[in-house]
Amino acid sequence: MKIELNLSIDRSAQASLSEQIHSGIRKAIEGGVLEQGARLPSWQDLAAQLGVARGTVRTAYDKLAAAQLIEASRAAGTRVAQRPGAVADKQTRVDPGAFMNMYLEMTQGPAFFQMGVPATDVFPATLFARLYGQAVRTGASAPLLYPDPRGELVLRREIASFLAIARGMNCSPDHVIVTNGYAAGLGLALGALKLAGHSAWLEEPSFPWSRRGVELAGLSVAPIPVDAQGIDVEHGMRSCPGARLAVVTPGQQAPLGQTLSLERRLLLLDWAAANDAWVVEDDYLSELQLTGRAAPALASLDRAGRVIHIGSFSKTISPALRLGFVIAPPALVPLFAETAACLIPAPGPAVQIAVAEFIREGHYLRHIRRMKRLYVSRRQAVLSALPTSDCVVDVSTPGLAVLIKLRNDVPDVAVVNEALTFGLSPAPLSPWFVSPGNAQSGLLLGVATAPQKNLREACRRLLELAERSRL
Repeated sequence: MKIELNLSIDRSAQASLSEQIHSGIRKAIEGGVLEQGARLPSWQDLAAQLGVARGTVRTAYDKLAAAQLIEASRAAGTRVAQRPGAVADKQTRVDPGAFMNMYLEMTQGPAFFQMGVPATDVFPATLFARLYGQAVRTGASAPLLYPDPRGELVLRREIASFLAIARGMNCSPDHVIVTNGYAAGLGLALGALKLAGHSAWLEEPSFPWSRRGVELAGLSVAPIPVDAQGIDVEHGMRSCPGARLAVVTPGQQAPLGQTLSLERRLLLLDWAAANDAWVVEDDYLSELQLTGRAAPALASLDRAGRVIHIGSFSKTISPALRLGFVIAPPALVPLFAETAACLIPAPGPAVQIAVAEFIREGHYLRHIRRMKRLYVSRRQAVLSALPTSDCVVDVSTPGLAVLIKLRNDVPDVAVVNEALTFGLSPAPLSPWFVSPGNAQSGLLLGVATAPQKNLREACRRLLELAERSRL
């Protein structure tokens, strides 16, 4: 990809303009700012950018080429030359931090048993590519105007209609705000509510990214235990009665898989209404309930307008789309719309229009039905392939995973790190817990990405690694 060079020249300096350009590019290459293979602007384009004669830039490029720092060809353009053994200046490398390192480790792939990634072999890629291509062509000839920051109306209409049928929700397109995935939806809610300094209930265990997002918004996390009926609302009312936010996964608890009981749903809504609190409903698996019909959304029971429903297309279509949505309660619609317009606008129109058409033509529901049949089959295959092991305490099937609970003397993170070298990428269970004292060791095996060949060998390898890792 061609890059823009951030060069500055001083016409009053003693060094010639070509020497300044040569020196600036050389420093960028040797300092690692310009990586090997990076494409430079043509000398004509750079001359126009800097306001100098084309011959001036050409002279600088000739010197760089003579030093074997850049190379030019008609097909590839002018690029930074490959230099065997060249190492970028370590000072330019910034450690992204422990959280980002964990995030990148848990989302790298594709790999077998990877969580959060749908199966690719049943997705109608050719069909979706045609819809997306049509949307791009339509957008290219549209007036050059800023799009609606809440999202394209056609997609907001389709989302509202789908939720009415599939999730039992009564909402209009005005309540829908399209976002760049679930994370942006949570960021939109946290940014609009401005609850810094207050406490938030989070399920114990809960999604690590949600927990960190709540902390970054300035709230303190109160871990609330989960049992067979979902989050223990009464425990939350006793241990942290002053909380102003609860982040829950009522449809299928992440990662354990329980559905929040009706009794606790009503109690949670009553608590929120009585305490001026808000409930973020993370509908992370939406319709992908593999056993029976998916439970209605918590928001479908909300009469006081306290539930903020967040969904995405990451698990049903692709996480690469970075496409999600927020259903705002009526009282928050103007505030959420303002926050989207000023801080977190919707993604580009083309992908929204393509997904809207994908839903409107019925492909989305058909695709979900195919995925559910496939995932049921793959889940059973994984269960059948698991060998017996002294390290295993329990095996269950939450959501789109097979959860292998391990003995507490088996470090699940270490097992996963070693498994990566074999192309296996289950998720460790222990990082999902807020309190280290509550953490349980386990492996979450994504069934969507379970290997179709050598499955028994992959499962045997995982448990063998677990047995070797015992402390």
